[in-house]
Amino acid sequence: MGVLQLTIVLHVRNTLVDSAAEGARYGALAGHEPADGAGRSRDLIAQSLSSAYAQGVTAGRTTLDGLEVVEVRVDAPLPLVGLVGSAGTLTVRGHALVEQP
Repeated sequence: MGVLQLTIVLHVRNTLVDSAAEGARYGALAGHEPADGAGRSRDLIAQSLSSAYAQGVTAGRTTLDGLEVVEVRVDAPLPLVGLVGSAGTLTVRGHALVEQP
């Protein structure tokens, strides 16, 4: 049971990391805003897992190592049994360099 639970948690975490990174890349494109990236991440999470995991998505611009980046942050419930229940909160972030026009 423990191995199955760990597998599910890792699947959820990897999906959230990938969705946050994709949302950051989308929000960093010229002509887009960080909010566009947050929306993209929400859509990807809802399609891959459940809309319950897409509730805590935020995005903004920040500086990372002296470079302007878009950061998408996802706060989602950590699944307890399967994709139901919660054992806490999982927080992941995705970053992408802001594209200049």
